[in-house]
Amino acid sequence: MISKFIFTLVIIFLGAIGFAQTEKIFVSNYPLAYFAERILGEQVYFPDIEGDPAFWEPSEEELANIQAAELIILNGATYEKWRFFTSLPESKVVETANVFNDHFIYAENEVTHSHGSSGEHSHSGTTFTTWIDFDQASKQAGAIKDALIDFTIGDATTISENFELLKADLSKLDSELLELTQGYSELPLIGSHPIYQYFARRYDLNVKTVHWEPDTYPGEDLWQELETVLADHPAKWFIWEAEPLAESVARLEEMGLNSVVFDPSGNRPSSGDFLTVMQENIKNLKPVFAY
Repeated sequence: MISKFIFTLVIIFLGAIGFAQTEKIFVSNYPLAYFAERILGEQVYFPDIEGDPAFWEPSEEELANIQAAELIILNGATYEKWRFFTSLPESKVVETANVFNDHFIYAENEVTHSHGSSGEHSHSGTTFTTWIDFDQASKQAGAIKDALIDFTIGDATTISENFELLKADLSKLDSELLELTQGYSELPLIGSHPIYQYFARRYDLNVKTVHWEPDTYPGEDLWQELETVLADHPAKWFIWEAEPLAESVARLEEMGLNSVVFDPSGNRPSSGDFLTVMQENIKNLKPVFAY
């Protein structure tokens, strides 16, 4: 019995050592993980999260790992809801979106709804999907670069060089979208979820949103709500955050709406990476702005 207890303690201790040696940095969503790994050239601690990381709640073990990290990189803009009921060593926390906090967008009177296992929540308050404005994404990556240098994690020269490569990739995405969307500011579009505010502002798009989940067929009340929106906002394109159900797509087509996916990639994709997901998003949007 004693030997089993000692063995368990050894496993826990080795796990903690492994975290300290190989994953010095915690990040709260996949875009930040991608940026940090590109810049640092090493793996960072981004937990396996089911659903939207914005509404994740860390376990006691996960919270202990976060608190033990040398650097805690957060999105900010109220993205991390779990921060409201946990304690973090603030001297190690960097909220990357704070570099443009005077440009935050605030939403009011948003409906409370659920995302599967994430439970009920609302999108009221500060909107937090900041990185699908690729200029803001570059600024967030810059905040990560600065933090790594300030905390002397990694070689400063390598970090700066890697950041410039990432910045160039993000700038290319930004330029492509600016060019693609130029002249379409009056084109009415529907977003499946209230996550496209920064995207719409940066690329001068006319997007109104509903509260639909791509993996759930909308109830009749949601279809009626969409009809009401379309009466004053005659969109022909419906932007989904993930691949929608075929039944939803078919009914939208009956209403004269085509479906397109622009995935914010808040969580780690099943294949590819942040850059390839965003490249695919831009490819998906090309038919929307083809006339």
